[in-house]
This record gives sequence, structure tokens and C-alpha cells, in this order.
Amino acid sequence: MVHSFLVLGQAFGGGATNLLFFAGLAAIMYFVLIRPQQKQVKEQQAMISSLKKGDDVVTTGGILGKIALVTDKTVTLEVSSGVKLRILKSAIQAKVTVGDEPVKDEKKSDDSKKEEVK
Repeated sequence: MVHSFLVLGQAFGGGATNLLFFAGLAAIMYFVLIRPQQKQVKEQQAMISSLKKGDDVVTTGGILGKIALVTDKTVTLEVSSGVKLRILKSAIQAKVTVGDEPVKDEKKSDDSKKEEVK
């Protein structure tokens, strides 16, 4: 009989240890994966709600444009002079500044023209 109590005692002790291990693992996953993602979603929603006419933005598809009109669920982007696109607000990835556009390297353009002529 004494032997059976020892086996049961070990089983209960091992179960509590396993429970604590999985609880700790769940806590680590929450702080490493879930919490940062929730923070990012909140920041994205705040950015979308603060959109206004004249903001320069980039869409999730990589389209750059200036906001011409904001409605409840959509935004009208002017992507070029006279070219406007109507997209969902949720497709806006971020606000950008005009200075983010790449500048052409004049030397590369001149060198490539010289090579084509030869």
C-alpha cells in the first residue's frame, strides 16, 4: 500500500509541474507574440482615423498618393495630376513625407546613354 501512495504522489507532483510549465509558456507567448501585435493594430487604427485631406500616404500595394477626399470607409488618392483612385481606408499602410521619394542618380543615367551609343 505504501508503494501505491508514492506513485500517486509523484503523479500529482508531476502534473502540477507540467501545469506551471504550460502556464509559463503561455505567458511568454502572450508577451512575445500577441501583445506586440495588438499594439501594432491599435497604432494602425489610430493612424487610419487621423487621415485628412492633403496627407501623403502609401497603400499596402505600394501606391503613393496624396489624399484628395476622405469618407467613412474610403479614401480618394490623387496618384498623379488628374489621376484619382478610390480605395478602402484599411488599404492605407502608412503616412509618408514628400522627401521619401528616391532621387535619380544623374551619373548612372549619363553613363548608360554613352554605353548604348557605342
